[in-house]
Amino acid sequence: RNEEFFKDAKGIIVKTGTRAVAIDRQNKTVKVEDVASGNEEVIPYDILMIATGSKPFILPIPGVDLDGVFTIADLHKAIEIKDRIAKGKVDTAVVIGGGAIGLEMAEAFKDLWGVKTSVVEFMPQVLPRIVDFPMASMLTKHMRDNDVDIFLGEGATEIIGENGKVTGLRTAKRTIDADIVIMAAGVRPRSEIAVDAGLQTSPMGAIVVNERMQTSDPFIYAAGDCVEVVNLVSGKKFYAPLGSLANKEGRVVGDNMAGIPSTFKGAVGSFIMKAFDVCIGATGLSRDVALAEGYDADVALTAPSDRAHFFPTESIVCFQMVFDRRTRKVLGLQGFGPMGDGISARIDAAAAYISMGASIDDFGTLEMAYAPPFSAAIDSINAIAYVADNLCDGRLRKTSLGSFLSWMDDFSTQPDWLALDIRHPLEAGPFVEKFGTAKWLAIPYNEIRAHHEQLPKDKKLIILCDAGTRSFEIQSFLDSIGISNTKVLSGGFNMIRRIGVDWYPE
Repeated sequence: RNEEFFKDAKGIIVKTGTRAVAIDRQNKTVKVEDVASGNEEVIPYDILMIATGSKPFILPIPGVDLDGVFTIADLHKAIEIKDRIAKGKVDTAVVIGGGAIGLEMAEAFKDLWGVKTSVVEFMPQVLPRIVDFPMASMLTKHMRDNDVDIFLGEGATEIIGENGKVTGLRTAKRTIDADIVIMAAGVRPRSEIAVDAGLQTSPMGAIVVNERMQTSDPFIYAAGDCVEVVNLVSGKKFYAPLGSLANKEGRVVGDNMAGIPSTFKGAVGSFIMKAFDVCIGATGLSRDVALAEGYDADVALTAPSDRAHFFPTESIVCFQMVFDRRTRKVLGLQGFGPMGDGISARIDAAAAYISMGASIDDFGTLEMAYAPPFSAAIDSINAIAYVADNLCDGRLRKTSLGSFLSWMDDFSTQPDWLALDIRHPLEAGPFVEKFGTAKWLAIPYNEIRAHHEQLPKDKKLIILCDAGTRSFEIQSFLDSIGISNTKVLSGGFNMIRRIGVDWYPE
């Protein structure tokens, strides 16, 4: 589809190789420049749309101009990268940035082309502000299991090279060899022409628009990665450079420019990506973002089967629901699991419900299509709402995954804690053998009622099972007989195994 196609089939004049230089709002004209010749032209408008998209953020470090340093801004860059690899010029690659684009590039380097790949991320986790620690940690382990090195909490300080060509990347902790460096440190709105025209922009430079996608000038509209929109969870404006939203916004602009009243209410910020044979998705606010926004945010974690447990292809999926304890409003949902509909279907359903301000109770009764090949009778999205409900009402007392892992790294941080492992003796036995009965007590789930008198009263019992369901049942039973010195480990061993820990018995 070239310029002739759009002219002949749609009646649209497309000017390729042409740069918009300036907007004259008073005279309603746009000055444009032919990139090849430098010739300028002034084009009048009745109504104008700005869809200038985003631009990669370039880190202010030495070496960004070396040959072999790329940003992923357009198809031409991707083709050039592919050509270098095809010609055997790339054995090692470093990706700066552990966001979605950076991780997808890392997967492509390793999975498609067999290139030794490293990811350097300044924050202490991948996908910061998109997902929280549990989901990010599971994705990190999976990437590492597939031979992608991931270095967290390390900022790139210099891209190094010889004879004008990149040879590596330096951080505060290490130097990594690289034949190619991909800078994937995020994007910023490409809004210079709007700023120069005096249109209102946000502090980060995104063009401010209303529900009709009008800018501060009613004769100028804007859409896509150059604008900010309303977050339907917080009610505040946010920057969401997503292709799915850009297309919806563009339709709204087209309607309004053609005289058809249309509005874009906002977004919750839904996201999903593939990483080798798993996927990770999220919608709404992460816990970290929710806390920063002032919510009384808490999380529920579950690790159930993605379909009926007896179905041959069932797999474990992991979910985290973010909610506000004061209002019971669901703020976000995150999921990690095998490639397929197990994650995407729940994220999509949650996105629709969250956009309408749904509560924990609404999620608990949300109707999902059921058949054993597709889901459990109590769907994952209902089950995690039940966990959140129990937390809000005080029936479930938990310890977070992070707190438990910190304790396992150093028992002195919580000297009165004792793990109560209610799994099968074959599962629990190696842990008792490794850590001793002073820190790890094993009583099977079906024997607790008969042997509860063995439980110490002077310890805080951390009840452990695979998914957390049996642990909650045991906590409820112990509460009923006056033993309340218990907490349940959120997510259980299903999540711990997927995060990966160095203390796990061999």
